[in-house]
Amino acid sequence: MVLDVHNFGDILMSRPAGKEPFAMAKAYIIKPLNENEIISLDFKNVKVLAPSWADEFVTNLKKEYKNPIEFLNTENESVSQSLKYVSA
Repeated sequence: MVLDVHNFGDILMSRPAGKEPFAMAKAYIIKPLNENEIISLDFKNVKVLAPSWADEFVTNLKKEYKNPIEFLNTENESVSQSLKYVSA
């Protein structure tokens, strides 16, 4: 399953701003996922990703779903550094 993170905006900042996108993503993932199915988060066209937004979104995905999560299109320095924060 691929989630296009850019659908939530191209500048993703603050913990409160990450709560609604998490709820939207959770509603999108309505079918039960096979435990081996990978959740792919595609960061293409995301210009800024703050660690607080990433923590709110990604950490809650990890708590809600035990599936592996992969990150796509993370060449943007803001994206890659913020994801290091939540992947640690």
